[in-house]
Amino acid sequence: MSDAATKSMRTKSRYESDFFAWTQEQGERLRRRAHNDVDWENVAEEIETLGRTERSEIASRLHVLLVHLLKWQFQPEARSYGWKGTIVEQRVRLRRALRDSPSLKTYPSEVLDEEYASARLKAAGETGQVLTTFPASCPYSVAEVIESDAFPAGDDVAEA
Repeated sequence: MSDAATKSMRTKSRYESDFFAWTQEQGERLRRRAHNDVDWENVAEEIETLGRTERSEIASRLHVLLVHLLKWQFQPEARSYGWKGTIVEQRVRLRRALRDSPSLKTYPSEVLDEEYASARLKAAGETGQVLTTFPASCPYSVAEVIESDAFPAGDDVAEA
């Protein structure tokens, strides 16, 4: 077996057995510009995965935000500072994610309807209200969901 094939098998083995160590080795090899020692296939796959992870984070945060906006609007008697905090936090984190990856700026509008459909189901389940309480299509624009600091139907927290 050639030295290159042996290195490749050792690298793949490290990739599968100790991912963290593999990442550190690959980073060091890239910095040294040791092109022949880089596990190119797995490095490329991991970089692509990072991109998918960014999209997934945006969709997940959008979902959580939509659930809380629906609960806030359609169950005002149960509003809490926790719900308010979640809405504020998700907006801040979404804005940061979009600022850090500007090429994903249009992604929330691409997944809004899909995330809303799921958020609507979850809001109904969490509030105990019938599904038809919540509009069939998203009542909020992307700007209202992410860029606004407003709360649907006001920002008052219910008094206990």
